[in-house]
Parts: sequence; structure tokens; C-alpha cells
Amino acid sequence: MEIKKITVIAGRGRDGKKEPLEGLELQMGDIASIVGPTGSGKTALINDIGLFADGSTPSRRRILINDAAPSREFLEDPSKNPIALITQHTSFLSDMPVYKFLTLHARIRKSGKPEVIVEETLDFANQLTGESIITDSAMTELSGGQSRALLIADAVIIGNSPIILLDEIENAGIDRNKALELLRKYEKIFIFVTHDLGIALLSNYRLVMSGGAMQKLIVTEEEEKRMAEKFKVLDEVTLHFRDRIRAGDRLAEKDLTERLRRAQKTLI
Repeated sequence: MEIKKITVIAGRGRDGKKEPLEGLELQMGDIASIVGPTGSGKTALINDIGLFADGSTPSRRRILINDAAPSREFLEDPSKNPIALITQHTSFLSDMPVYKFLTLHARIRKSGKPEVIVEETLDFANQLTGESIITDSAMTELSGGQSRALLIADAVIIGNSPIILLDEIENAGIDRNKALELLRKYEKIFIFVTHDLGIALLSNYRLVMSGGAMQKLIVTEEEEKRMAEKFKVLDEVTLHFRDRIRAGDRLAEKDLTERLRRAQKTLI
């Protein structure tokens, strides 16, 4: 089944009142961010999407795929499920080596030549992490950031899921700017739950949550996209010093002053 769009039909917030935003519709190729303070209902919303809510969840939302109720086989047969949900929890049930796990998944999915697909997946994941993944390590030995990076790469490339939900990837030490750059190369629907300014402003839409309800949908304008590029310059200054700290270096104030001076030239 070719997935063309997904629709979220509004339900009710925690106060029992109808959600102010009547619904959300995303087409293939769209990137959306779900934003709002902690406890506003962001994770509950992506859980509704991942479960193909049919009015029976606490929010009473309904999910449509291509304007119709999702097929039951989406939930009953994982190989036919068009949605991949990457959560903050990455506990693996399998302790098999990384390469073996990916190869097995590629063969199950019949994703072309398994060895080629696995190498592409590993290359994708390693561009998001600080340290490369050791392929003969057990899946259970990966760090949180490596696990999240590998799951994202696996969902995009091996699973080839048309709809991918990502819950706060900025908390895993993943290079989020690189992640967005890589993800944009694939014609899929990406939905981020995020507190990250850059991810929100580089998305096509941002869905504002409060009180467990969808409040409004904001289309990212050109001015905001230009601002996002400037915020990225500032972010790169912070990331440079974060990497220095991770490497065990001492920091010098003159280095910060110089980097801020260079950043200022770009921002003006």
C-alpha cells in the first residue's frame, strides 16, 4: 500500500473539552515538530499516531491513512506497519551483534542486497554519533545515543518506513543538524517531538500542544527559516566546546571570544 498522507482527527484535551485544532494532515515529504512544555501531551499524541488511535484512547483522537481507517494488519503484522516510533527508551531484547541484527532485519525485509543495505545503514548512523558503532558489539552494549542513531537509520533505510516518529532525539547526544540534513534526502513523513529550537524552526510545521490538546498549527515562514540558520551558527559554537569537554580538553576564554567574534560576522 502506497502511503500518501496521514491525518489526525482531533479528540479532547485533559479537561474534556474539544481540542482547539480540529486536526492535522501531513503529506509525504513533510516534516513536522510537536512543541509545548513538559507535560503538555506531546508524547501522548505520537503514541496515538503510533497506535492508529480509533477514538478508544484517552484523547479520543482518530488516525486516518490516505483518508481511511488504517488496516488492522498494520498492527497485527509488523512488516506491514507503515509507522516507526523511535522513543527515548532503547532497551533491546536482543544481545546479538549489531551487524548480525541489521543483516537479519535486511533479509526479513528483503531490502535488496543485505550487505549493501547494512553498510548504508551503519554509515547513516555513524554520521549522527560521536563515536562509530563497533559492528561486532552486542546491541545491548550500545550507548543511548548510538542506539537511537541506529534505530533511526534502521527505520529509514532497512525498514523503509514511510512515517517516522522521533521523540526528543536532541536528548541522546545525536547531531540533530546532521540528522535533519540526512532525513530530508528521503521522501517520508517525519514527526518530531522536540524542545529544540533548530529542529522546530527547520520543520515545515510546528504543532503546539498544551493541556493535552492540539492548540494550533504554525507553518514555518521564510523569516523563521533564516533565523534558524543564524541559531545554527550559535549552536555550532556550543557544540564545539561540548566536543572539547568530551575530549578531555581544558577551555580557554580567548577561544570562546574568537569563535563568538567569527559567529557575529556571520549573523550580521
